[in-house]
Parts: sequence; C-alpha cells; structure tokens
Amino acid sequence: MRSSFSRTLLAGFVGGLVLNLFVFLTFQLLGGGILMDPSIQSPKLIAVWTEIDPLPLAVTNPITFAIGLVLFGIGQGFVFRWVSPAWPDGVVRKAWRMALLVFFLSYAFFEFFTPFNLFGEPIALVFLELLFWAIVAITSALAIAVIAEGRG
Repeated sequence: MRSSFSRTLLAGFVGGLVLNLFVFLTFQLLGGGILMDPSIQSPKLIAVWTEIDPLPLAVTNPITFAIGLVLFGIGQGFVFRWVSPAWPDGVVRKAWRMALLVFFLSYAFFEFFTPFNLFGEPIALVFLELLFWAIVAITSALAIAVIAEGRG
C-alpha cells in the first residue's frame, strides 16, 4: 500500500510540474502577446491581470501560484489512482480519459464561467485558451499515467 501511495504522490507531483511547464509555455510564451492585446482582448480581463488590486497571485507571487499548481497535480494524481481502475488498460488510454475528465470538469468550465462570462473575453480568445488548456490537460495526464501505471 505504501508503494502505491508513494507512486501516486510522485505521479501527481510530476504531473503538477508538467502542468506548470505547459501553462507557462502555452499561456505565457505562445499566447502572452495575443491574450493581452488591447485591440482584441476584453479591457475588463486586461484590468484584472494588470490594474485591479489585488493583482492575481500568478503576477504578484508566481512561486505561490506554481506551488498551488503542483498541489492540484498531486490531487489529480490521487483522482487518477481512484478512477483509473475502471478504465481500459493502457497508459495512453488512461491518460486520454484523465485529460478529458480534467479538461471538461475544470478548464472548460473555468473558461466559460470566468473569462467568457465574467470578463467578456472574445470567443476566439476563449477557444485559443481552450486549445492551450487541452495541451496542458493532455501533457499532465500523460505524466501522471506513465508514473502511476509504473511504466516508462
């Protein structure tokens, strides 16, 4: 049992590191310019990220934010351990299911509720962010599945 707990903890930790890496690569490096372009982005969303106090932790204290994402990864590792026995065998099959689970229950809901609903973000940018979130979901789920399943 200890081995399973340790493997799950490690899987979630690595999944959280991958989550951080791909959030940075997609939202910051690939999307940073367009997602904050005042000619197409909602002024309200830009203000939340740059003007309205308190500014987001991702801006004011990125280390705390990164640690939070690692903790989410650990939580996802335990969710994976809990639900994956019901899924067909295979690391990739399980990773896809985990990615879809996280994507629809977290990322898609967040994009609809917050950027689109509260901040008035244009739908084209919402779809771009959903693409970024899909990349994040797939890569972190694959990291979790590979380690949790004891392969790779």
